[in-house]
Amino acid sequence: MMDKDNFLHPRSRYRGKFTPENLAFNANLQEFAQRVSYICCLETGGKISPEQAYYEIKDLWKQLKKSKQELRIGEQPDNPRDSES
Repeated sequence: MMDKDNFLHPRSRYRGKFTPENLAFNANLQEFAQRVSYICCLETGGKISPEQAYYEIKDLWKQLKKSKQELRIGEQPDNPRDSES
């Protein structure tokens, strides 16, 4: 029997360069996308205002950005040869 949550919100398998940080960020990114989808549906259905939707998505973006910074995604790894000079 299929789990309802997995059916409604399937998670894609990560296929990029594997590091624990990349995997964690990918999970955070998928959760961000899922929550933005919920907010868009609520706004489209008239359950929340466009302004409220904007601020909720903005807050989610800040959380995702913080996650990226904490996981050091996109930063160049420290090169030990640079410090030997």
